[in-house]
Amino acid sequence: MTGQLRHMLRDDDVTHEEQKQILELGMKFRENRFYHRPFEGPQAVAVLFDKPSTRTRSSFATGVAELGGYPLVIDKSGSQLGRGEPVADTSRVLTRMTSAIVWRTFGQDRVEEMAKYATVPVVNALTDTFHPCQILADLLTIAQFRGGVDALPGMTIAYFGDAANNMANSYLLGGAVAGMHVRVAGPYGYLPDPQIVADAERIAAQTGGSILVTTDPQEAAKDADCIFTDTWVSMGEEAEYAVRSKPFWDYQVNDELMALAKPDALFQHCLPAYRGKEVTASVIDGPQSVVWDEAENRLHAQKALLTWLIGQQRGDADLLS
Repeated sequence: MTGQLRHMLRDDDVTHEEQKQILELGMKFRENRFYHRPFEGPQAVAVLFDKPSTRTRSSFATGVAELGGYPLVIDKSGSQLGRGEPVADTSRVLTRMTSAIVWRTFGQDRVEEMAKYATVPVVNALTDTFHPCQILADLLTIAQFRGGVDALPGMTIAYFGDAANNMANSYLLGGAVAGMHVRVAGPYGYLPDPQIVADAERIAAQTGGSILVTTDPQEAAKDADCIFTDTWVSMGEEAEYAVRSKPFWDYQVNDELMALAKPDALFQHCLPAYRGKEVTASVIDGPQSVVWDEAENRLHAQKALLTWLIGQQRGDADLLS
């Protein structure tokens, strides 16, 4: 089999069948954390951070090690990227020394530039526009609790809050790829980019899903299988919380909103969470919350993604199953 270099820069970089393959691998890693070890050697995987992180850092560092590799973790302050070295130059260097590159950064253009010059897989570990690794973990969590990966198509997921952020964008695309009915609810002025919505609608038309963008939280919540939210204020905007949070109070995930969803609806949050703001303590700490499994599934989903990407590059069918 001839290998093919693939990257994961946004959620629709994989097809429905490819996403399913990755998620099924993730389920196998849940059962056996050492199911595959494609980076034995150890081979290095560069894990770059321009933004603070808890879950992304711990899950990728642990995951690369469990895949038999060496996580080369580089903070912004510890690299020449932080001093203005061109992304292309960094890519040219890292691609000669590592087996994959993972980057948590700001602009989507940065990971795209990294991938342009890389000869190894590049993974978007979060940008201002997309967070595909989180969505893979979230879908894996639904599969874990609701009958496996084959149960995802046709399910309804609903996201509430800042609908113009990276999480909303990734739910739209990733959910559409999965064949789900995706609902995104937020206030005027905080709705998704129309182009991303159009991309999601095009994909949903092919996979049997659907897309709803609304300002009505009740409409989005009705009979949903899973409810999602995210912090109302992104990193670096904490000082503006009182002002920025005002438009979002009607989109708080509380007991009343959860009651509109299916009786067994799951609640997920990518974390960190602020109880009493985007979600009440009664919900995130309640019986329908699966946020801790969701956080753990970052590990399994990302190991599956890295394994799948390296399997594609090497043309190794064993790593794809």
